[in-house]
Amino acid sequence: MSCLMVERCGAVTFEKSETQNATQVRMLADGRQSTCHPVVLLAERRGSFPLIDLRILKTSDQRGEVESSTRKKVKRLLSFQRYCHSSRLLRGDVPQTPGSLHLLDEDYLGQAVHMLSKVGTWNFDIFLFDRLTNGNSLVMLMCHLFNVYGLIHHFQLDMVKLHRFLGMLQEGYHSQNPYHNAVHAADVTQAMYCYLKEPRLAEQLSLLDVFLGLTAAAAHDVDHPGVNQPFLVKTRHHLASLYQNTSVLESHHWRSTVGMLRESGLLSHLPADLSRRRKDYLQDIEQQLGSLILATDISRQNEFLLTFREHLENQDLDLTLASHRHFMLQIALKCADVCNPCRDWELSKQWSERVCEEFYRQGDVEKKFELEISPLCNQQTDSVPAIQTGFISYIVEPLFEEWQRFTQPSLLSQTMTGHLKKNKARWSRLRYAQASVDVHSCSRDDEPEGGEGGGEEEEIEEENIP
Repeated sequence: MSCLMVERCGAVTFEKSETQNATQVRMLADGRQSTCHPVVLLAERRGSFPLIDLRILKTSDQRGEVESSTRKKVKRLLSFQRYCHSSRLLRGDVPQTPGSLHLLDEDYLGQAVHMLSKVGTWNFDIFLFDRLTNGNSLVMLMCHLFNVYGLIHHFQLDMVKLHRFLGMLQEGYHSQNPYHNAVHAADVTQAMYCYLKEPRLAEQLSLLDVFLGLTAAAAHDVDHPGVNQPFLVKTRHHLASLYQNTSVLESHHWRSTVGMLRESGLLSHLPADLSRRRKDYLQDIEQQLGSLILATDISRQNEFLLTFREHLENQDLDLTLASHRHFMLQIALKCADVCNPCRDWELSKQWSERVCEEFYRQGDVEKKFELEISPLCNQQTDSVPAIQTGFISYIVEPLFEEWQRFTQPSLLSQTMTGHLKKNKARWSRLRYAQASVDVHSCSRDDEPEGGEGGGEEEEIEEENIP
């Protein structure tokens, strides 16, 4: 059986392999006694979710979201006409039939379409766009960008198959993840679009390069379980075994994407002017998508960074070569994946809090089941400001310094660098203020009862930090 078949049938295989542990599965699922309930959960997870105590993960804010997931899916399915209409609207091809429902669609999508006209700006608010599109930000964004570049016409894509693929992709993300969800995928895709427009890169990109870059961005975290690779390895998750503990999540994202491409039939027909056989062309597309998605593995950061620096120092990047363009697409996707600290503070702060919340949830599960708590996942010792300053210093800054050199530098890269410096300084001040409060609190705790200094502690708020 191929890896792909294993990926697509993962839920059933995993269910069968865990039959002898049904009691444990029920306990870790949500504590119910119904023997059929774990089956439903595993099917919804598409095979990737580890057995996590959902009672921990379902906070009061999430519970309503989880319970309304079916209702949201129905709304998204009913929005198919809106997807098609938005595509026609963007092309200026809107029927003028009196009494048609297109007026309702136009009113519903008006603000979203207005936002799409500014999708190439760096201050694009993906959270607002997701609300305006009723949670369909990834589908709407991809349809728009495919129209902008003329990819639908060039690759002769069927609109129904395209919608089917994008819908599968969007539903493949888990909305209960605070960070690794479809909104994150849409945010990375929007950032990728901005990078593809960089003059030095845009001049040399082919339409196939654009298709690969946007698709890889949209799919790079599909079916993410909300925990990291070390968690999957130490809990002996079936995905860790399948991919031999190497780029486990990224490999799964890639294989899931390939499965969706094949299932949707999006590339079942190709432009007539292709000289290579269709099968070879499809395999090449799948492999290139895999190469791009696998590049987002954070453990390979130094590998790509060193190669990027060598190219820039030797000045030997030749973007007329397909291999060099592909490497730059890998770098662009890596930048898009970690660009949150380069956004405006209000957007950046939201993403920072979301990713840390996801870390903390993993830490809570590890603590509950007496596993070693992973780095950055202990809410008692790992604060958001500390995590973010470290992330910026060791991951984001080195990468974007080289990206700025590559763009020579562009207005966008200068803007991102400016936000990055300001955000790092702000997180550093918050970290210092928090540490000062902790030290002061500890000193108060050590004082004998009735001692001096028992006055009310002055509260330090973020807005008061210079």
